[in-house]
Amino acid sequence: MRRILYAGSELITGDAIADAVMALGRALADAREADTVTVPVLTDGRRTTATILIGPASQIVTMDAPPGTPELVDDDAVAALTTRRQRLQPVISAAHQSDPHLHWTDEI
Repeated sequence: MRRILYAGSELITGDAIADAVMALGRALADAREADTVTVPVLTDGRRTTATILIGPASQIVTMDAPPGTPELVDDDAVAALTTRRQRLQPVISAAHQSDPHLHWTDEI
């Protein structure tokens, strides 16, 4: 379990969820964009959600949650955060050198 510390608030959530929030925050900062994210959290031992505004100026910290806090798992939330991050960081592939349609020359 992790604690997300943000804007004077402390949110308790799962490890994978906290990691996904941090990765999305980094991608948003790199893209110089801001967005809101809603993530599952525990409040008074009950599951609820929190909405966080993250962007280039966000100062988010994650820390271990107190011992004995049950792990919060939400694969759908992690997948949604990961998809949003991936949209901000597209992958560019290059043709492999053995590609028969690829012809390199020194000409400019």
